[in-house]
Amino acid sequence: MEVTEANLQLLAGYLQQTLSADPNVRRPAEKLLESTELQQNYPILLLNLIDKAQMDMTTRVAGAIAFKNYIKRNWAAHLDSDGPDRIHESDRNTIKTLIVTLMLHSPVALQKQLSDAVSIIGKYDFPKKWPQLIDEMVERFASGDFNVINGVLQTAHSLFKRYRYEFKSQALWEEIKFVLDRMAKPLTDLLQATMQLTKVHENNADALKVIYGSLVLVNKVFFSLNSQDLPEFFEDNINTWMGAFIQQLAADVPSLRTADDEDAGVLEHLRAQVCENICLYAKKYDEEFKPFMEQFVTAVWELLVKTSLQTKYDSLVSHALQFLSVVAERQHYQSIFENPEILAQICDKVVIPNLDIRPSDEEIFEDSPEEYIRRDIEGSDIDTRRRAACDLVKTLSINFEQKIFGIFGQYLERLLTKYKENPATNWRSKDTAIYLVTSWASRGGTQKHGITQTSELVPLPEFCARQIIPELERPNINEFPVLKAAAIKYVMVFRSILGPQVLASCLPQLIRHLPAESSVVHSYAACSVEKILTMRDASNAIVFGPQILAPYTNELISGLFATLSLPGSGENEYVMKAIMRSFSVLQSAAMPFMGVALPRLTEILTQVAKNPSRPHFNHYLFETLALCIKIVCQADTSAVSSFEEALFPVFQGILQQDIVEFMPYVFQMLSVLLEMREGTGTIPEPYWALFPCLLSPALWDRTGNVTPLIRLISAFIKQGSAQIQALGKLSGILGIFQKMIASKANDHEGFYLLQNLLSYYPPTEIQTNLRQIFGLLFQRLSLSKTPKYLSGIIIFFSFYVIKFSGSQMAQLIDEIQPNLFGMLLDRVFITEMGKVPKEQDRKMVAVGVTKLLTETPEILQQQYATFWPRLLHSLIDLFERPPEKLMGLEIGEPAGVAEDPDAGYQVAFAQLTHAQPNQQDHLAEIKDARQFLATSLSKFAQARAGEFSTLLSPLEPEYKQVLQKYCDQAGVRIA
Repeated sequence: MEVTEANLQLLAGYLQQTLSADPNVRRPAEKLLESTELQQNYPILLLNLIDKAQMDMTTRVAGAIAFKNYIKRNWAAHLDSDGPDRIHESDRNTIKTLIVTLMLHSPVALQKQLSDAVSIIGKYDFPKKWPQLIDEMVERFASGDFNVINGVLQTAHSLFKRYRYEFKSQALWEEIKFVLDRMAKPLTDLLQATMQLTKVHENNADALKVIYGSLVLVNKVFFSLNSQDLPEFFEDNINTWMGAFIQQLAADVPSLRTADDEDAGVLEHLRAQVCENICLYAKKYDEEFKPFMEQFVTAVWELLVKTSLQTKYDSLVSHALQFLSVVAERQHYQSIFENPEILAQICDKVVIPNLDIRPSDEEIFEDSPEEYIRRDIEGSDIDTRRRAACDLVKTLSINFEQKIFGIFGQYLERLLTKYKENPATNWRSKDTAIYLVTSWASRGGTQKHGITQTSELVPLPEFCARQIIPELERPNINEFPVLKAAAIKYVMVFRSILGPQVLASCLPQLIRHLPAESSVVHSYAACSVEKILTMRDASNAIVFGPQILAPYTNELISGLFATLSLPGSGENEYVMKAIMRSFSVLQSAAMPFMGVALPRLTEILTQVAKNPSRPHFNHYLFETLALCIKIVCQADTSAVSSFEEALFPVFQGILQQDIVEFMPYVFQMLSVLLEMREGTGTIPEPYWALFPCLLSPALWDRTGNVTPLIRLISAFIKQGSAQIQALGKLSGILGIFQKMIASKANDHEGFYLLQNLLSYYPPTEIQTNLRQIFGLLFQRLSLSKTPKYLSGIIIFFSFYVIKFSGSQMAQLIDEIQPNLFGMLLDRVFITEMGKVPKEQDRKMVAVGVTKLLTETPEILQQQYATFWPRLLHSLIDLFERPPEKLMGLEIGEPAGVAEDPDAGYQVAFAQLTHAQPNQQDHLAEIKDARQFLATSLSKFAQARAGEFSTLLSPLEPEYKQVLQKYCDQAGVRIA
């Protein structure tokens, strides 16, 4: 693809079409761009289009987004497999030559996209393959053009922010040192010069906005560079930075004040970032920060007291409160807070005002319930005053429990009395009281169990009985919805503390609130029910089983489905999850409701497939459908036909329309339905009509499809291998195997597919392909072995030995290359078998190796005999030592669950818990692998008495003792 004017105009036309609302115009353009993106010069053509000032801006922005997504998809794709690099080397070099300059002179709308692209490239290439990047960026600090400087700082922020959360490693230290050597001094100089410019331009509002914007970015970069450890340069220049931070906290620039009550201005962003920076130093670099602590506590306190309740200050207040929490945690700063008068002031002027619900919060509660829920119970990244105030209360309660009890006790009494005087007017006081108790009493907990550790001074069950249950019992479920939500949340959060008896009295009240008009209230009610139904007792039994749930089942199921008809809750993830959990607990007791539930679920699926927009709701919808299939088919296996009849048209529509979000789920559901037919001996025609499509290469290029497709094809092999043979599709399946084995991410899927082929496919045809298959396995082993691949190949060859024989395997391997079998034993089995991670796989390896030792004459031949005692030595180690933790995915672990944020838009595979296949134990008849070894060795010793003692002689005495122990336990003896 040449970089010509004609090609630029053609590309611009296709980019315009990708913006069309009409899918018939948009999708062909997207597919065409996707099909051409691997051609040489494609990214260079995009960069040229982005740089054309005379081109329409929307087209340039579309081009910038397309370029960024191209980089996301392809820059590091070759690292996951042994396939060819999808970007030509010359294109890589040209991109790195052009992109920084292009980014810095582009308009802001383009700059952001290109900056993201730089940071993605930098993640993989910087600094080793792109060392000049940092120098190229630092040079621009001297330009004096703050639009350019801010572009550099934005890119530096994107590039370095991963230092905030990356695990410590030598490579990371080396990279940070490389950056600090080049960036620390110029960044400090830029800070000082920019602080000076705030005075020079103090009467120029436009200039100040840009200058203070630069300071925000300087502070963000500072945070990233200081996150792992305190760099020597910043320690030496700590006075410069801390002095600047104090000035920035105190800065009050009238021209930068915004009239908007909601959106934070540059000054608010700056102060919030300063608070985040000093919070980092207070947490991690206590000793170095100590001289500045009191000064900053005073500055932050004064800032908090004079900052109003407007939404635009939320991030600032949140970070300021977090700073006070960190200081209060430190033993040597507790003297600041020990004075009861100061604690009372903190409570009065900081805690209570920020715990109170504000009109803006009520507005979000009513108009954006999903946002309210995300902030309140999901623990989103958005900083909220309430959460920060709660954290401060928690910290103070832990460190000054007795003093806080008295102060907060008085406030609590005052708030509840105020509510009692006039509930209709003062319901907000009780809402604050509930939040105060929640944060005051909480000491620790988990997402799964809620709060599990609490203060002994706060009687939570008593508070629940006196203050929470009466709110839930009010006849009007739509009265005081914010207060209702707080009461329901209290039950949910303290479910592990309140105990089964209190929860049993709350459960019908929670169910009663499912039809509430408020989306927050009925979502909280559904969420609480779902979490209560997951609770287990000390014996791991479900606390609220089918018998306890029986009196409420009808109201619960009908109430949940009715809630999905309420305005705004048609795709409510909490409700769908509660339906799934209810059926999971009820199991066969849910059968009476299936007649109503299944048509409704199918109808919902048909509807959401038109425009998938709620990933969590969709996931729980498919979970519920999979669960229903299992429940119904366990009671009546013939019911699978009814499910196929109802669901196949929907599934076919999803596949035909290429609805990528749903395809991994559809493949799992088809697997469930097909596996339900096990034993029938037939696979219906609609499945076979689909089968050739499953082998299409395009499907396998999407990472989210891989695991469910492998399982689906394995189900076809298991039940329809004769038809696959008749259709001549084995070569297509082996092509998929070859693709999987070449991929570091998916090689375990290749082994799983191969095991199924060897287990269920007609052996005559598969045997003719075995030499080629083994050749591919050894080719990958020599080119790119990883710990995961080594485990996979050991497990596979052990399976092969058990399924066929060690002799057959040895002969086949030595046909590929003389003495290759010995190399496999020496360099793979003996050195790596102890690292196989999963218990069932270790059993497979143990039995396979035992059969190699005792049933494989080839291993006794002269060239291999020395490996016999070493192999036995490694097998005993396998039994006696715990497995080493594998880096990356374990064999059989679903790929794609953890999504790389820089991997581009790719639908990830999400395993449906209720669609998982039954785990098959190929060695169910062997209960104890140690006993199997002892018995096998005993038989071998009897058959080859003289030879056996020679083979055993090199074994170390301690290993002989362990072996004797196995024999004693098995009741056998070896000569």
